Amino acid sequence: MDITQFPSWQQLNSLTEKMHDRHLRELFAEDPQRAARFSLELPEFLLDYSKNLIDDEVFVNLLQLARDADLEGWRRRMFAGESVNCTEGRPVLHAALRGGLPGPVSVGGVSADALVEGELSRLKEFVNLLHNGALTGCTGKRITDVVNLGVGGSHLGPEMVIEALRAHRCQEVQLHFVSNVDGAQLADILAQLDMESTLFVVSSKTFTTSETMTNARSALNWFGGLAPQAELLRQHFVAVTASPEKARAFGIEPQRVFQFWDWVGGRFSLWSAIGLPIAIAIGFEGFRALLDGAASMDRHFQQAPLEKNAPVLMALVSLWYCTFMGYPAHAILPYEQALHMLPAYLQQAEMESNGKSTTRAGEEAGYATGPLIWGMLGINGQHAFYQYLHQSPQVVPADFIGSVTPGHQLPGHHEILLANMFAQSQALMNGVSREQVETDLAVRGLGAEEVDRLAPYKVHRGNRPSNTILLRKLDPHSLGALIALYEHKIFAQGVILQIYSFDQWGVELGKGLAAALQPQLESGDSHNQDASTAGLIDYYQRVTAGSAALDFAG
Repeated sequence: MDITQFPSWQQLNSLTEKMHDRHLRELFAEDPQRAARFSLELPEFLLDYSKNLIDDEVFVNLLQLARDADLEGWRRRMFAGESVNCTEGRPVLHAALRGGLPGPVSVGGVSADALVEGELSRLKEFVNLLHNGALTGCTGKRITDVVNLGVGGSHLGPEMVIEALRAHRCQEVQLHFVSNVDGAQLADILAQLDMESTLFVVSSKTFTTSETMTNARSALNWFGGLAPQAELLRQHFVAVTASPEKARAFGIEPQRVFQFWDWVGGRFSLWSAIGLPIAIAIGFEGFRALLDGAASMDRHFQQAPLEKNAPVLMALVSLWYCTFMGYPAHAILPYEQALHMLPAYLQQAEMESNGKSTTRAGEEAGYATGPLIWGMLGINGQHAFYQYLHQSPQVVPADFIGSVTPGHQLPGHHEILLANMFAQSQALMNGVSREQVETDLAVRGLGAEEVDRLAPYKVHRGNRPSNTILLRKLDPHSLGALIALYEHKIFAQGVILQIYSFDQWGVELGKGLAAALQPQLESGDSHNQDASTAGLIDYYQRVTAGSAALDFAG
């Protein structure tokens, strides 16, 4: 049944006008217990969602909408290994990568747990050999630097986690990341390295990704004549892929090809062998702790009732704003330097998943299916775009994310950091009224005429909603739980809005067009292109031809 035909959907639609007229200050004044009622404490963090434009009537109808959409049934089917990625005919089992399934699941007659544990055992052995100095390059030098070549989920997840867990880094090996096919990034990294002690991890689900494979071939060429190509590939290259036969055809030794599977989406793959750089950076036990933290969130998502279920609550609040209240964007604002890549990671995870306009029935969705996700470190943002958050006509709900325990020993810093985080969410909620502004200006000694002139510019309407996630501490376990929280939020939101969250046809479209355009860009033949694209190709040809002529003349 079309989700918009349920009474819960229609009731929520009717409640938007009422809630647009309410103010968060009023909601808190009317209910002294609001903060306690709309908060949820889990072992890893506190989720405070009380600063949201919801009341009991909205909350009840949001929960009913989740039930009407059969969220509990879809959740059960996902964890049972049923094919919930219906457009690609696949199960969605990233929870299996971290031991988060409630029971045995077989894929193609093979136990998913057995497949996962087998690869984890191989990863552990490899990481231990690397840390112990047993892995060497072709000249016998110990491997000291590892370069991950990947893009999208094969890059952003591992790098985000490694940055977030810098305080837990092992020092035996240095990690580097190359994702851009722009050769400048690879060239900059290679200039820092000793080829005799460098290992490349080629991470690609299909092992055909243009950007990654171009970088891999350039990395191989970088070695020059240091050793025969077969020896270079044997000693200096590792593959992580769902297409191991292609990695072997590339020339990488079978024992250095680590596998994950097509039932793992790229943006949900950091828990798999794609997380090899993570295990190298923080040690295999640290990687296991990350998996365990995610598994704890898997269990919470499966077992907690909807009204006390953190991913469900976040999904409901998000779709309330984007789909009903008409707020098209959502800001991710970490107040933790180590989490500086989290906004970009969540941007990919949510927008690649729920940036869809077709329902499961194959029809055009007549409603917004997901917000634009953006953000950056909160402290930096305060001196950049918070002006927009506070006084723009556009309302942007936000997630504030911090931790109770600092990741350093410098006194005084963390209290200032958290004070800013709490103050910003408070200011967005309360704002500053005209009366408060006028009183403040008068106390400063301004005359009535000047007060009247300046007051409009200093008024803040407030009523800007937010969630606050306060970790006990940022460590591998809590980070795993935090990432899984958002993964399940994305899934829950997609189910309720009746879209498929696990395909990515919009990504595939651009890849196909680029592959067709590349030979035309090289040849200058633009006859079958639209006028704009043909003009761009022609301009490229004219400039490169002119540069070549100048070089020849010089």
